Amino acid sequence: MRPHQHVKSASYVDQTQEPAGARRRKIASHLKVPGLLWAVIVIGGCAWLLSPYFVQPANLINVLRQVALSGVVSVGMTFVILTAGIDLSVGSILAIVTVACALLLNSGVPFLLVISAGVLLGALMGLFNGAGVVFGRVPAFIMTLGTMVMGRGIAMTMSNGQPVNLNVTEGPFAQIGNGFFLAVPVPVWIFAVVAFLGALVLRFLPFGRNLYAVGSNTEAARLAGVNVLANRLIVYIVSGALAGLTALIFLSRLTVAEPTAGTGIELEAIAVTVIGGTSLFGGEGGVGGTILGAMILAILANMLNLVGIGPSAQQVIKGAIIIAAVLFETRRHARS
Repeated sequence: MRPHQHVKSASYVDQTQEPAGARRRKIASHLKVPGLLWAVIVIGGCAWLLSPYFVQPANLINVLRQVALSGVVSVGMTFVILTAGIDLSVGSILAIVTVACALLLNSGVPFLLVISAGVLLGALMGLFNGAGVVFGRVPAFIMTLGTMVMGRGIAMTMSNGQPVNLNVTEGPFAQIGNGFFLAVPVPVWIFAVVAFLGALVLRFLPFGRNLYAVGSNTEAARLAGVNVLANRLIVYIVSGALAGLTALIFLSRLTVAEPTAGTGIELEAIAVTVIGGTSLFGGEGGVGGTILGAMILAILANMLNLVGIGPSAQQVIKGAIIIAAVLFETRRHARS
């Protein structure tokens, strides 16, 4: 090495520095998207054949709302799972933020401050998760499971175990969950912005490339100069903040804060993310697949409703889909 030549400060991993395994897995994740798109088309076609009402504008709007509600929190889950982590606490974060924001709105706090407070509260709870995982070295499953249980207790305490009815049922805050912009529901626009920013970060920014490297091979990423601890901490903050944003959409849509709100949404977010091609082993996937995964589950749930299959049976079917997706991913990962 010549005297004037310096070792590159690897604060991030560029495309040439990424491990070969990480690059191969990213290419594989991109190839999954066309297959998922065909799955959306096939499932949508089946829903149309089973019930012509499926293509009615009112029903399609309901499907889009459901895609948006599960999609926003699933983008955060995608970031976490890309680093081979997991976040089981998003449902509890949603419940706490929903109750807290309802109490603030009923106290007369301006809605812009409430929106900021909701996202910030979610981010702080994500920071708590991340700190436990990164600095406390608590396994992500255990840490976020503990936060999930604690969060339910906190939400119950804040609301005295009772639903908090929202006094503000009209105005700007109500538009977040119920409004339309250019004939498209506002939650869909929110999801579009979140998904676009998430895809932009993962595709073009050094932080996004770092996440793939960390999830693919943590030790190799560390040796390449990636701040593994900081990246793992940030993804939990992102997940918490997006759970808080989802809570605001829920509250605006339903106008009531249930301390049990968000029950099961963590499993739905994981299902959406895994169905969308993000590997539970980390280092593979992306927001594009998550969008299609959210569409697949939303269309499937809507189709089951239209043909008269009850919620209990739907849970069985969704659970089977999750098991099948994880089993397929596990076997594929073992072969590779």
